[in-house]
Amino acid sequence: MSAVLKSKVQRKFKMRGYTIKLEALAEILSFVNRFPDAEDDAIDLLLDELHHLSLKSSILDKEAVNKVVTLLLEAEAAVEENPNSATLGVGGSALRVINAFDIPKFRYDPVKKIFYEHTGRNPIHGDASAKAALYRDRFLLLFQRLSRDPHFSRPNFGSDFSDYGSCEISPIQSLVGQTGRRWIMGLISQLEDGHFYLEDLNAAVEVDLSNAKITTGYFSENTIVLAEGEMLLDGVFQVKTCGFPPLEDREKSFSYFSGVDFFGGGILTKEETLRLSELESRAVNDMFVILSDIWLDNEETVANLETVLDGYENVDVVPSLFVFMGNFCSRPCNLSFNSFSSLRLQFGKLGQAIATHQRLMEQSRFLFIPGPDDAGPSTVLPRCPLPKYITEELQKHIPNAIFSTNPCRIKFYTQEIVFFRQDLLYRMRRSCLMPPSTEETSDPFEHLVATITHQSHLCPLPLSVQPIIWNYDHSLHLYPTPHTIVLGDRSEQKAFKYAGITCFNPGSFSNDNTFVAYRPCTREVELSAL
Repeated sequence: MSAVLKSKVQRKFKMRGYTIKLEALAEILSFVNRFPDAEDDAIDLLLDELHHLSLKSSILDKEAVNKVVTLLLEAEAAVEENPNSATLGVGGSALRVINAFDIPKFRYDPVKKIFYEHTGRNPIHGDASAKAALYRDRFLLLFQRLSRDPHFSRPNFGSDFSDYGSCEISPIQSLVGQTGRRWIMGLISQLEDGHFYLEDLNAAVEVDLSNAKITTGYFSENTIVLAEGEMLLDGVFQVKTCGFPPLEDREKSFSYFSGVDFFGGGILTKEETLRLSELESRAVNDMFVILSDIWLDNEETVANLETVLDGYENVDVVPSLFVFMGNFCSRPCNLSFNSFSSLRLQFGKLGQAIATHQRLMEQSRFLFIPGPDDAGPSTVLPRCPLPKYITEELQKHIPNAIFSTNPCRIKFYTQEIVFFRQDLLYRMRRSCLMPPSTEETSDPFEHLVATITHQSHLCPLPLSVQPIIWNYDHSLHLYPTPHTIVLGDRSEQKAFKYAGITCFNPGSFSNDNTFVAYRPCTREVELSAL
């Protein structure tokens, strides 16, 4: 391994025009070995710092390298004394919660092939063009991702086939008068009752999905699919195979659009990333405890919650974060709900219960995310934080409690984690146009994870099933793919790793007393129950 590292160092320095003396090489290797999980970043950081140093010659001796290494190690020592100083890129702390309404909005320009930030007004009540833009943005997001996939690349030099066969995507409007197999990409819609169409940005074609072979996932209206088939004489596109656009690796996405803050956690320099990665690797004791469906009007649920708090109060290292996801009441807080004052008092009792646990109060943070039936102005997504009237009593006991939107995002050092509380599995299965494929898996949760990751969207349901604020649809995007997705759902507790993404459902605490303990450092999911 040291020979490989030595060769890598020499190659990278040579590319920058440096020649390394033997003593200098030993100094460089000693520095790089301090970061076993981030060797490339360490080398690049060292080269960047050398570039700022006034050197008399391109031949590096021990003295020049030692000067830079000393500066970097002093910076690292300062970080260890005051860890918060290294996390300026994430808001001055290791943990930053990002509300859905604060996430920057980017749009893709298919001509220039770049993302540009939308800087205009973003009203809650959008006009008709905002609804059209919602679908256009979703389509272009997946199309630009697909355009880099070699399976669907355009054949080069006049040949009929790419390396993987002729899978070039044909625009839907080009299908008229064409014969033979074609690949198209479009959004499934029902423009007429009982007649399904695939739409791209310029045209639509009626499709026959009755004999289509499908891949893993739930195919419903509003999902964007790739379909292989041929045009029939009656103008219907007969689909032979149908699947979601392929995923793109997170690192590949960032390599194409570096400097674009899709997540909303701020852009980190190489130096900050390296320091945060080092701190993150040491944060082995950090743990998040995540509970969903906490009915405060149910005595048994509250008693069980206190048992959980008692248990974590007495462990050696207390959790750094508790995430409480709704619903916080056993009955929907709709127009017929008339117990808001009672719910306010129940939140106050929860605050009192937490306040009696001294170690948790001193060392843990508490994050509250509303559920689909909780109090709020409407049921559209993204949802506002819980109303202040409901939470005031709790805040008297826990002043630093965080009340966030649904969905919300967390930046933990370099990790990106998305939280979403919605009974999504039930709705997806209800909206499914055809039975899901059982070739790869018959697990409903795995089909759900495949659907939202390939769609790069948390809730790709028809707007008639789940309304979304048109101008804030971008807050539900999953591009580039985050490290972890937490899907709070009433369905059975599950955890599933898919294409490098950790996905889990903590289960319904009120129904079956299940919850999850998650260690972000190792991305280890511990399915727990009382």
